[in-house]
Amino acid sequence: MLDIYCGSNALKTIKEHGIKQELFSTMLGASGGPKWFSLFGLDKYLFGEFFKDRSTELNLVGSSAGAFRFAALSQKDPVSAITRLATLYAETTYSVKANKNEITAKARTLLQGVLGHNGSNEIINNPIFKAHFIVAKCRGLTTLEQKIPLLLGLVSSMAMNQVNRGLLARQYQRFIYHHPTSQLTISDNFKFNTQHRALNNDNLIDSLLASGSIPVVMEGIKDIIGSPKGMYRDGGIIDYHFDVDIKPASGLTLYPHFSPTPKAGWFDKNLARKVNSQYYANTVMLVPSPEFIARLPFSKIPDRNDFTNLDAQSRLKYWRTVLAESECLADEFSKILVSPDINAIKLID
Repeated sequence: MLDIYCGSNALKTIKEHGIKQELFSTMLGASGGPKWFSLFGLDKYLFGEFFKDRSTELNLVGSSAGAFRFAALSQKDPVSAITRLATLYAETTYSVKANKNEITAKARTLLQGVLGHNGSNEIINNPIFKAHFIVAKCRGLTTLEQKIPLLLGLVSSMAMNQVNRGLLARQYQRFIYHHPTSQLTISDNFKFNTQHRALNNDNLIDSLLASGSIPVVMEGIKDIIGSPKGMYRDGGIIDYHFDVDIKPASGLTLYPHFSPTPKAGWFDKNLARKVNSQYYANTVMLVPSPEFIARLPFSKIPDRNDFTNLDAQSRLKYWRTVLAESECLADEFSKILVSPDINAIKLID
């Protein structure tokens, strides 16, 4: 039910030491909307059991839905917080012709529910689980909210990305809103201008919301406090599934992911372009197997199209089923920890 993929260095480490929580120094959380529901059981197990007694820092790096997850998982009671996120996300409904104002307002309400009265302080002051939210600061037409100019900007982005991903650096900057004591840096071969800002009570909810603000679907977030003035949008535009070099690389990177084939950015989803395998040399990916996906309703994991393809009642029933079924991935992982089958581990391609 659960497939494990490893980079070359990670595989050597696991062969020597097994899969132990102290081997990991970083965890990644991808964009992808409700696709993460397939990972819900794993998230609860990882932070309720696997990392429960951890005494050294674990850097949590997420964009969009991954940032939402890590905002929950870096709170004092991570299992309760991630359960709130799953419940509030799944139960959110919209009017028939919902516009981006309504969707944005409900996303902000969702995050406020996940954070509660003290969640922001718990994230900022967590000495172990250090959150990092990735956001894309826009330039040119992508800064605008009018639909046609914004779409023209996005079409331009798509065209440039097909030629060379590095051309996107003309339109987007990577902003990382991070735990105040984090020493983490992120870079890539495409030389995106990357800026770092420490999280505080003034910028946390806006940077988190910006990280998940899908262009056209939601409003962008303007002028985040303590950051250069401008328009900030979904971090997945640049870092959809990640193609980055994270330093310091003191340990392995754990990456629960809904796909065995990570894509660098939002505009790479339908391209054959592969990520840099060197960036994944120290990575361990935990991926729902095809057999697990086949047993789900509709034989697929949830996605944003479910909002339009299913009525609210059918969608909620489907998503609740996936959340419940995801528990078997946690069970499978707990068994692997006791008796790992090294021969079943696949290399990240």
